[in-house]
Amino acid sequence: MLLAKVWHFWIAVPLVFGAVLFGIATIVGYVTKVIRPKYPRRGQV
Repeated sequence: MLLAKVWHFWIAVPLVFGAVLFGIATIVGYVTKVIRPKYPRRGQV
């Protein structure tokens, strides 16, 4: 039973890490594909 608790704990670590990375990638992708084209840089008109 002790190994079951340890295994469940360590499988949660990569799952949480992957979920955080997925959230960050989603936000960065949204900003670069949707928000950034609406506001071009000053040199580009």
